[in-house]
Amino acid sequence: MMTEATWPHGGLPSAAQPLFILAMDQRDSFKRTLFGVTGTPTADQLASMRAAKSLIFTAAQPVAGTQPAGSRLGVLVDEELGTDVARKARDAGFELAMPVEVSGSDRLEFEYGDDFGEHIEAFDPDWVKALVRFNPADPADLQQAQTATLKRLSDWVIGNRRRWLLELLVPPTREQLARHEDQALYDAHERPELTAGVITELAGAGVHPSVWKLEGYETTEGAQLVLDTIKSSPGPPSECIVLGRNAPQAQLDHWLDIAAALQGYAGFAIGRSIWSEPLADYLAGKQDQAATEERIAGRYRHYIGEYFAADTAPRPAGQTRTEPFTRAHPRLTPEREAIIRKAIIGADPRGTMLPAWMTQTLLAEVDALRQEAV
Repeated sequence: MMTEATWPHGGLPSAAQPLFILAMDQRDSFKRTLFGVTGTPTADQLASMRAAKSLIFTAAQPVAGTQPAGSRLGVLVDEELGTDVARKARDAGFELAMPVEVSGSDRLEFEYGDDFGEHIEAFDPDWVKALVRFNPADPADLQQAQTATLKRLSDWVIGNRRRWLLELLVPPTREQLARHEDQALYDAHERPELTAGVITELAGAGVHPSVWKLEGYETTEGAQLVLDTIKSSPGPPSECIVLGRNAPQAQLDHWLDIAAALQGYAGFAIGRSIWSEPLADYLAGKQDQAATEERIAGRYRHYIGEYFAADTAPRPAGQTRTEPFTRAHPRLTPEREAIIRKAIIGADPRGTMLPAWMTQTLLAEVDALRQEAV
């Protein structure tokens, strides 16, 4: 059995050596959302999209060598639009990860069919990555087909002495979403248990990724349930990293806060939350390339810093991370109350999404309740 010391592309990330991946392997959504391409792209469109991915990578390069000691940087990029990036990644101080799946498909299939191994060998990445959407409520034939494809990839990776990332998405069915009324409640109350069930099923079928690339969790309890499932699964040890899911900064910060404090998490793989908005502004002519690169680098540094701050922040015994302020978790903390009170000073209630009078009324009720409690 191979050990980490003999593995040709280095060891697994860990709490002591987290891996921070800048993900830009999107293809289908990249074409449609940023470039309006729905069919086969023209040569000019391909050139523009490849230049855009090179811009993202150029923006990230100044981060290399400035991250906290012991941490590692990576880039996840595809062959179709990111060959130039893939060829330069290691020399620029990044570990290279590359996808094997067809982009944008609800069913896992290899992008290059039976030749997937040849394409991996041609680039010799540090990490092979596969994305699968898998819910225990999916049709049995779909679950069986996707499990078989993952088992095939797992066997190939192990047989060729490589490492791989399994990006597991557990999107809700219509019934699950209706039961919880919105995505936030589903994420908080049902997705952790469903994810644990998928991991158990896949591990039992012989699917053993080196790293699980997982959606963020709203509570420590939810994240710990998934970690415990991975730890108790058969097969070699695996680590976990957090994916971004194009979440807004406040939400993603919370997911990182949850993960970084737990043994078993070892970094993140974040993409669109870092570069999508700056790149869209650049393509629309709203800012120049230098400003775009600065914004992308700043966001990348922000999430690295957020992860390290959460990982090293002291926490009283027994205290767990709490939910962020969302529609599903509308808590009024002292810090948020201070921000609200400051924001509504002199606010004009006319034509606003949340009129100042409404906020003032709610805060007045809070003050009244406090007086009653004295």
